[in-house]
Amino acid sequence: MNVQENVAIAPLTTFKVGGPARYFVEAATNAEAAEAVQFSRAQALPLFVLGGGSNLVVSDAGWPGVVLKIAIAGIDERTEDGKSLFEVGAGVEWDKFVALAIGRNCAGIECLSGIPGSVGGTPVQNVGAYGQEVAETIESVLTLDMKDGQVRELCDEACGFNYRTSIFNTSERGRYVILRVTYALEPGGSPRVHYADLKRYFAGRESPTLAETRDAVRRIRAGKGMLITPGDEDCRSAGSFFKNPILSPMQFEDLAARAKAKNLQIPSYPALDAQKKVSAAWLVEHSGFGRGFGFGRVGISRKHALAIVNRGAATAADIVGFKEEIQERVEDLWGIRLEPEPVFVGFE
Repeated sequence: MNVQENVAIAPLTTFKVGGPARYFVEAATNAEAAEAVQFSRAQALPLFVLGGGSNLVVSDAGWPGVVLKIAIAGIDERTEDGKSLFEVGAGVEWDKFVALAIGRNCAGIECLSGIPGSVGGTPVQNVGAYGQEVAETIESVLTLDMKDGQVRELCDEACGFNYRTSIFNTSERGRYVILRVTYALEPGGSPRVHYADLKRYFAGRESPTLAETRDAVRRIRAGKGMLITPGDEDCRSAGSFFKNPILSPMQFEDLAARAKAKNLQIPSYPALDAQKKVSAAWLVEHSGFGRGFGFGRVGISRKHALAIVNRGAATAADIVGFKEEIQERVEDLWGIRLEPEPVFVGFE
């Protein structure tokens, strides 16, 4: 195990902000990951597990303990009960795995094309987009349990998946290091083209292929600045910064009344029984933070109102301050407190 000191974290993230890690370890095997955990305990230092760095805001002070970068590679494939099972190392780039699965003509994750980050990060927030979530295809998650140092395999039910949540970022946050993820995909399955953007893209077309659906998703994401493109300022972000709020009928009624008073209509769709999921991007835009807003070091993407971007030389403090400004304005105007999606690292 190679332990480095005072390593810059910002270049390892898509936001490109934040201070250094006191110690940094890159683990290419399960054993190296376990050794890094033991090192952090021996030094009585906090441990942070870093994946692809696509959903993080790292504080300007950095991380006072050990940053463990998971670089476990490898994809093993087998067939079981009519499904194609892929065991994927947590360090594998997510979009490369999606491309491989579609090349094998396997359905289930085609709408998750173009999402940055690594495979190990997908169970944590139950990554989802364009009508799919990884919870629908995850068979199991191989983990290192930091409570006792044992390697444990958790089935999908044990992961407690919900909208953008799992036990890994709620009830058992900080307990597990994800080593491998097994996905059960449908060989020869049809793509899911239920999301409005995809329906518009394929208007007048019937039965697009998995490959065509992947290409469409990537094109749509690129148009919103959600596809990492070198040199594109709008890509220096953590993607969608706020979760789409899920409201009770009473909350939705209040929101609709506020919108009606402004001669506006809320775009929404049913979610979770009698609740309503509403667009966080719509709330942000209709609170005065339109696309391209901001003239300093931080602002809103020119392509998507839900992406806060680092326009160059932004600090983590700039981003947090801007986030709070948006949250306060949205709450004041619409009575809804937006919840951020990224993980905040090194903040008190």
